[in-house]
Amino acid sequence: MATLAKLLSSICVCVIVMLTTKAVEATPTYTATHCTNTTTYAPNSTFQTNLDILLYYFSNNISQSNGYFLGITGFNSVNAVGGLFLCRGDVATTVCNQCLTTAIKEIRQHCPNQTEALIWYDECLVHYTNRYFAVDKIDPRVNLNDGNIVSSVDLGRFNQSLHGLLNDLATEASGSSESKKFAAGEVVVTESMTVYGLMQCTNDLTNSECGTCLKNAIGTIPNGKQGARALLPSCNVRYQLYPFFTSSSPSSSGGMKLGPGTIAVVVVVPIFFLIILFLGCYYFKRRSKKKILLPSIMENFGDEFPTLESLQFNLATLEAATNQFSLANKIGSGGFGEVYKGVLLDSRQIAVKKLSKTSGQGTIEFKNEIVLIAKLQHRNLVTLYGFCSEEQEKMLVYEYVLNKSLDYFLFDPHKERVLSWRERYNIIGGIARGIHYLHDQSRLKVIHRDLKPSNILLDKNMNPKISDFGMAKMIDIDEHQGNTKRIAGTYGYMSSEYAMHGHYSEKSDVFSFGVIIIEIISAKRNALSLHSLDFDDLLSYAWKNWRDEKSLEILDSNIEKSYSYIEVIRCIQIGLLCVQQNPDDRPTMERIVSYLSNVSVELPLPQEPGGFMGNRTNQIPRDNISDQRNNSNTTGSSVNDITMNNSFPR
Repeated sequence: MATLAKLLSSICVCVIVMLTTKAVEATPTYTATHCTNTTTYAPNSTFQTNLDILLYYFSNNISQSNGYFLGITGFNSVNAVGGLFLCRGDVATTVCNQCLTTAIKEIRQHCPNQTEALIWYDECLVHYTNRYFAVDKIDPRVNLNDGNIVSSVDLGRFNQSLHGLLNDLATEASGSSESKKFAAGEVVVTESMTVYGLMQCTNDLTNSECGTCLKNAIGTIPNGKQGARALLPSCNVRYQLYPFFTSSSPSSSGGMKLGPGTIAVVVVVPIFFLIILFLGCYYFKRRSKKKILLPSIMENFGDEFPTLESLQFNLATLEAATNQFSLANKIGSGGFGEVYKGVLLDSRQIAVKKLSKTSGQGTIEFKNEIVLIAKLQHRNLVTLYGFCSEEQEKMLVYEYVLNKSLDYFLFDPHKERVLSWRERYNIIGGIARGIHYLHDQSRLKVIHRDLKPSNILLDKNMNPKISDFGMAKMIDIDEHQGNTKRIAGTYGYMSSEYAMHGHYSEKSDVFSFGVIIIEIISAKRNALSLHSLDFDDLLSYAWKNWRDEKSLEILDSNIEKSYSYIEVIRCIQIGLLCVQQNPDDRPTMERIVSYLSNVSVELPLPQEPGGFMGNRTNQIPRDNISDQRNNSNTTGSSVNDITMNNSFPR
């Protein structure tokens, strides 16, 4: 009886849900909102008055707008507000009007006091802004998808059919001779699968602008999904595996479709339907359990989610691999959390970087590191196996790198052995090739911003692997620098233009690399106490010895009997070139790789180096240069050192 009661209860719930769906079918279907979240307007301000007037115009022009209206208030003033509304090209007038009425009412509730807001429904779009939405940009935007298609489908065939449909629709919509730039259609993939697509531009775009916008939107659509959308301010693209648009004209059909609620009313009595309905509810309930992680992941990664889904580990897998994150498996700790060694069921050794729940900053670095490393592959970069975002836990899963980090072999007084010069020279070359890849050879131009020995891992053959991309920045491949108000890095490795003004570029990474070269040669840290006024930093000390033709004074005494004079002198010279005060005087990583691989290439002469604290005048004996570990709380771990980074106020 209890089982039967549960059965009947489940059936009733499903039927009620379906009937409710039918009852509210005429209600617009909310899709997404984009708010600036950076600039707001004050209550009762001129901007609010202009926005009130604009939305009033919107409301009063719905009935005679034919589904589109563009307006601006406060024109030619700093408080100008522009906006538009647009209905989907196939919906009936009554559906359009109801959607616009709802959207105009809801947009400010979703984005209170925002100077820019966009709200999308299945049937319409409303947006306003205090600036200009560039047609050739893909931001702001929202991407949505319905998950992967079933594994039995030929993905190659599916994607070919999908992109053929989308390209044809883009051509049709952007080539329209009418003001309404809209197209919808379908393509048969297999006997049991048809893809339906729709795209539309706002009426104010030229045909060329519409084509550009749709092309950019299509470029953000993921492959191999059951359905997906790209929602931009001036255009939108959508495809599904079921019909979602009206194939005939709105006036003839009214946009009405036979919904599941109607079907439920017609066949709710027959017991056979009830059984089928129950089985359907049970099936979808099980599917929802499997997808319980999706909201958390999408919250963290947004439109990057489709490319990262395959990298996801569940918490139970990582708990088993690390023996429930036991103390015996802990191999490091730092400002963002702790690092544990583990072994997966396929015998791969991993290092799990577990972010602290109390670290708000760590969430930013978590997303940044996954998005970056997932797109970068090089022998001198650490390999990311995946991540976990579950039950408020955030973890990064890397290959386990056997020989700890470079700073352990350079600075730890209890290190097991000393690096030979041959190993040091190979490490310098490997780091250079890794940075060169980030700057010039990857699909993205990446500025690391936190290069230092603790972020250089060494594998079993002492090959270097650059790690910890939490602070890294992507810039356009044709750009050379960026700016930030958040100065994040480590004292002693930051160039002056970055530390003082927030200007980061390839040349700020080059500066950090130069510091690392001098540290590898000397086995001394560059970073002295911020409060010390008595001693030179390592760079000044190296420069003075170079100037006085006593360069080998900085060489680590542990390798004085076995080194290559030519290679050491050349590396010191390269290191000093990298830390020049003027970024333009520093070589590119491409040039540095050339210097290291070809000893016949003549090097420029370095000038006095620049640094964050400036140069000091008192010369010091070599043994007085600090080789003490800083406050990075490293433990010789073999994964991202996650040391505490210093932030300098400006």
